[in-house]
Amino acid sequence: MAIKTKPNIISVSRRTDIPAFYTSWFMQRIEAGHVLVPNPINPRQISRVSLLPSDVVGIVFWSKNPRPLIARLSELDCFGFRYYFQFTITSYPPDLEPNSPSWEDAVDTFLCLSRRLGPERVVWRYDPIILSEALCRPYHLDRIERTAQALQGAGNRLVISFLDVYRKTERNLRATGSPLLQGLVTDPPADQMRTLACEIASCAGAYGFQVEACAESLDLTACSVARGRCIDPGLLGVGSHNAIGKDTGQRQACGCARSRDIGMYDSCLHGCTFCYANSSGEKAMQNRRRLHRSDAECLLSRATTPPEAQVHSASAAMSHDTAPEQLSLEGFAPIPEGTE
Repeated sequence: MAIKTKPNIISVSRRTDIPAFYTSWFMQRIEAGHVLVPNPINPRQISRVSLLPSDVVGIVFWSKNPRPLIARLSELDCFGFRYYFQFTITSYPPDLEPNSPSWEDAVDTFLCLSRRLGPERVVWRYDPIILSEALCRPYHLDRIERTAQALQGAGNRLVISFLDVYRKTERNLRATGSPLLQGLVTDPPADQMRTLACEIASCAGAYGFQVEACAESLDLTACSVARGRCIDPGLLGVGSHNAIGKDTGQRQACGCARSRDIGMYDSCLHGCTFCYANSSGEKAMQNRRRLHRSDAECLLSRATTPPEAQVHSASAAMSHDTAPEQLSLEGFAPIPEGTE
């Protein structure tokens, strides 16, 4: 019997940069109409998430380099999907962002995407804000003004957040030995955050950007920085936030609507040393080489469904308040190298 649930917003993806590195795989999943997503805590528990247009409210893309996907957007349009992009441009030096596009290339891609979709559907993210002796207030304001000026008219929303330092994040940052991280501030004082947020809002506002904060517990509304909703039904044109419901799986300060993320951790190849989604850049590279196939149902590894589930679940969308369908994962068995 098919599982019937409300259609979902699909997040592509907080866990990895699918537009940059896995566009071919994603478009094959769109054509197939479903994707398999292992539970990050228990990889042997897998949800079959429908990607049929009738089961998808809209798609939110997260990327530092969505250029590989731009040529395929017409295909998404033919399916009738609603979508927008969360586009990160921070342009930290290569010792912190070793594989990200240059500032010039990122700006060019943003402008290209905005011409294609319009400024409302391309959200600029300056995220995370890392504070240290070198990465100080003037450093960030200079880069934000430079980027805001370059993107003027091509976007109208800027999302910011301050670095959240987890154990693996701090470990990876320290391992770089970068002089940029001398005096790294792991827990900035509230007054320092408010001052910088106010200045960012003033700076970006001069170029037409409304600034929002992503999952910040500190209230910055007095600084003209609104509480953000990175996954926002309003941007998808599908009604109010209350109609979809808050994503209870995120941090309390997160304002995002409920969604289903189809990515997997330890698979992003940007190699950003501050990223929470990778244990290490080396592990992500190894996973991409050994465990990814563009024709697989799952982003990493071979994943299959039992025969009884294959027939009935392809059109069902799984939501946060529905128990995930139990499928089987073939133990993250390595894929032969050189297989795409």
